Order: sequence, then C-alpha cells, then structure tokens
Amino acid sequence: MRITQKQLADMANIGINTLYKIETGQANPTLESLQKITDILGLEITLQVKKI
Repeated sequence: MRITQKQLADMANIGINTLYKIETGQANPTLESLQKITDILGLEITLQVKKI
C-alpha cells in the first residue's frame, strides 16, 4: 500500500504530529488510535497475556 503519512493521519482522524510521535515512540497512543491506524494499513493488533 502506498500511502503518505498525511493521508494516513487524515484517514485515522489524528494529527500528522501525533502520527509522527507514535511512529517514533514519543507518544502513548490510545488503543482506539492504534486500531484506526492498523485497520487502514490492513493489520491487526493482538494482545497476549504475559506469562509470569
């Protein structure tokens, strides 16, 4: 998929600066924001219980 950061941010209804911070590990995004981004990119989020 060829998509710019601006297009992805617009489609996910987040700011371009927020997207940049998510990509660089400078943000603590909500699960909702991550879900929007992964849906657009055709990915899925999987949560696993940590074994202790």
